[in-house]
Amino acid sequence: MNGVKTAILLGALSAILVLGGGAIAGENGLYIGLGLAVVMNFFSYFFSDKIALATYSAQPVSPTENPQIYARVGPIVQNLASRMGLPMPKLWLIPDESPNAFATGRNPSHASVAFTYGILEIMDDRELEGVIAHELGHVLHRDILISSVAATIAAAITMLARMSFFFGDRRDEQGGRGTGLLMLIVAPIAAMLIQMAISRTREFSADSAAAKYTGTPGGLISALGKLEGWSKRIPMDASPATAHMFIIKPFTGDAIFKLFSTHPSTEDRIARLQAAR
Repeated sequence: MNGVKTAILLGALSAILVLGGGAIAGENGLYIGLGLAVVMNFFSYFFSDKIALATYSAQPVSPTENPQIYARVGPIVQNLASRMGLPMPKLWLIPDESPNAFATGRNPSHASVAFTYGILEIMDDRELEGVIAHELGHVLHRDILISSVAATIAAAITMLARMSFFFGDRRDEQGGRGTGLLMLIVAPIAAMLIQMAISRTREFSADSAAAKYTGTPGGLISALGKLEGWSKRIPMDASPATAHMFIIKPFTGDAIFKLFSTHPSTEDRIARLQAAR
């Protein structure tokens, strides 16, 4: 059922692209939107992980690159990956003081886990294990491809909506400007609502996986509490298209993040973990 739900939601994202193209340029726009949807799905399947990592200037972490960080994080990741029956993912460091982490990649064999510098500073090893187990839970459930595809298509919808406003002014007298303004307002909101539906339930599932494979929810509970406080103190300059990928929603000055959160509340997540003890 989760797979069917995801397919429907991604289909809805693609439909917004197609209908948006039609709103801008009529029948030709429908074909343009359809072509864009196909291209974006294909492109995001193979390259969305590279785009996400490049967006945050992520640096590789290995025995030869950032070896001190690898010495701390590598054994934890290897141990958890072995318990979950997963290949060892690639590890990355994001040079940002705001504490956070995300997983990306099209499948477990091409997975990456990225950490900010800030999260490594504030977490002890038990808490860090909880965070890593959560991210590997996304890999195990194959959430990372769905999240990446959703992010890429949602970004394309936002771009199309902005284009529609400018192109609408140049169309004939049949309300092109009004259609463009409507697209500018409605399309990004619809895209974010669909992202929310995809993302929220998957956060709970990844939390449960972390509790299962670490043997206790205590580490993740403590980590989520720290992340909630510290991410408010040190906001992150995150893109709306990739905000749902992080373990906790990035706090920024952008009101759209607060209005359309892609994450369940941290309080609800902690309460569920405590109830599972």
